Amino acid sequence: MYSPNYFRENDTAVVMDFIRQNSFAVLCACGADNQPVATQVPFLIEERNGSLILIGHIQRKTDHHLALEQNPNVLVLFTGAHTYVSASWYTNPQVASTWNYMSVQAKGKISFLDEDSLRNILQRTTTQYENNPHSTALYEKMPEEYIAKQIKAIIGFEIEVTELQNTFKLSQNREETSYKNIIHQLKESNEPGATRIAEEMEKRGL
Repeated sequence: MYSPNYFRENDTAVVMDFIRQNSFAVLCACGADNQPVATQVPFLIEERNGSLILIGHIQRKTDHHLALEQNPNVLVLFTGAHTYVSASWYTNPQVASTWNYMSVQAKGKISFLDEDSLRNILQRTTTQYENNPHSTALYEKMPEEYIAKQIKAIIGFEIEVTELQNTFKLSQNREETSYKNIIHQLKESNEPGATRIAEEMEKRGL
């Protein structure tokens, strides 16, 4: 990925927090026929014996499932807020406009799991994303007949991450006056992505 040193986040805790906050991510792979496939997946994030493990489930017998059975190498893309940054906001506007964003890529190998593990994944996923112990949509509150029928169509997996890269592109390569004006202009736009990037830039400073 595009990740020059000045746009790279070196604090592992910050990167891990970003992944957890943006855990609905894109699972990318390539089959034996070299055709790329991608699916958005709600991930569970786990640190196990010093390794980062990404856990989820996908539909069985799709092009993605078949590709992953042939080639277990995957890339997971976690993305956050992003926004356009106009060169007119710089003290020297005679350069290219750009885009500020935060992104993490995790590379690893996928392995598929048995039904008991899949049930555990579904239980943990509904608990995490419902975030409400009284919700009727929790796994343990669904009829077993319904679960048994649906579970035949999906498969659980784990990915052991072998490489983690990130880009937190937040105008770190601009001088202080331009940096502050970018923050001001982004706040004025009132767009959610722009506001979030402005807040992150303000928190970090130069």
